[in-house]
Amino acid sequence: MNDKIQKSFDLAVEQYAAIGVDVNKALEQLDKLPISLHCWQADDVTGFENKDGNLTGGIQATGNYPGKARTIKELRADIDKAMELIPGNHRVNIHAFYGDFGGESVDRDQIEPKHFQSWIDWAKEKGYKLDFNATCFSHDKSSDGLTLSHRDPAIRQFWIDHVIQSRKIAEEMGRQLGSKCMHNIWVPDGSKDLTVNRLQYRQNLKDSLDQIFEYKTNDEYMKDCIESKVFGIGLENFTVGSHEFYMGYGIKNNIPITLDAGHFHPTEIISDKISSLLLFSSEIMLHVTRSIRWDSDHVVILNEELVAIAQEIVRADAIDKVHVGLDYFDASINRIGAYVVGVRATQKALLQALLEPLAKLREYEAKGQNFERMALLEEAKSMPWGAIYNYYCAKKEVIVGESYIADIQQYEKDVTSKR
Repeated sequence: MNDKIQKSFDLAVEQYAAIGVDVNKALEQLDKLPISLHCWQADDVTGFENKDGNLTGGIQATGNYPGKARTIKELRADIDKAMELIPGNHRVNIHAFYGDFGGESVDRDQIEPKHFQSWIDWAKEKGYKLDFNATCFSHDKSSDGLTLSHRDPAIRQFWIDHVIQSRKIAEEMGRQLGSKCMHNIWVPDGSKDLTVNRLQYRQNLKDSLDQIFEYKTNDEYMKDCIESKVFGIGLENFTVGSHEFYMGYGIKNNIPITLDAGHFHPTEIISDKISSLLLFSSEIMLHVTRSIRWDSDHVVILNEELVAIAQEIVRADAIDKVHVGLDYFDASINRIGAYVVGVRATQKALLQALLEPLAKLREYEAKGQNFERMALLEEAKSMPWGAIYNYYCAKKEVIVGESYIADIQQYEKDVTSKR
């Protein structure tokens, strides 16, 4: 441990103790908060099913920075590199079209756990845990913008079968790795222009989900979660799976909701939704992203909303109830750098929340001392939490501070620039 890092940490511990905060306890809690890294940042949501296929579903990766992963081997190497530069033990989130198909053409309704066994073996070797997602986009049978809500029963059945197969894969991941795999279901279904049959499409989606969940899985190994969205490109007028739809379906059927920070109107914030959902749902899945005017999926940075999300998790005592995953894909910058910046920012937000003098703040609030509450909240922002995070990195034998920039630049020079 560097002497300067240790001395800065010791001074910070004293400062936090003076306002009633136990730094070591906060670090213990931070260690229990894994973040799920999304595999699709490394290759711009291309997958390994059809290299020449187009990204559809109202989402878009922008930019053409050189060096994106082209194979499973390259993608895993990039994730491994990112993990080296992030303190703590984390998870990897995989979409269904990232299977190890060995050159075979395997349609979505035919995928099986065997197509993801190499992912499981890799995760075992590296000490990672896995999460999973059905992939209901970028396919011929989703080209008209409809999947589980489609007018054609045969197409609906295809996607029902795909999601069931995805749930089986998630269950096997959780079983083999000894950690519950969160399986997320998001469909892009909607229309560009007016529809006169909203109820029918939503009835179709409900019926499809009912059929999907008839297949029972072991909650010890996997947990489903369902995700809404306000709109996507080419689907501006109507989204079948609205927040109201999934909130109603999830609460009625005891299925956790996924809150994606970019899937709501720009004036809405998911930090305000966490405490409401916790009253009615045992768990929540978060997709942390950064939206610029729409669901643009910019790299997560340490901004006000990210800190607010972390504060709500901690203030609600929901560390064991809220699952945190990242969901952005920026093709305009170094992709490993995008991972590291986003995860470190999320960890810093969580650490700030854990270091909040919550007992004193709540004491002020209970007494109606609103000025005192405001003043302490403001002072907490400039407390030496950075010294605590640097110590955490050093303790985990991870590069401290901005020195990781040079490390990523070297990896780009040695590896990604040669692709």
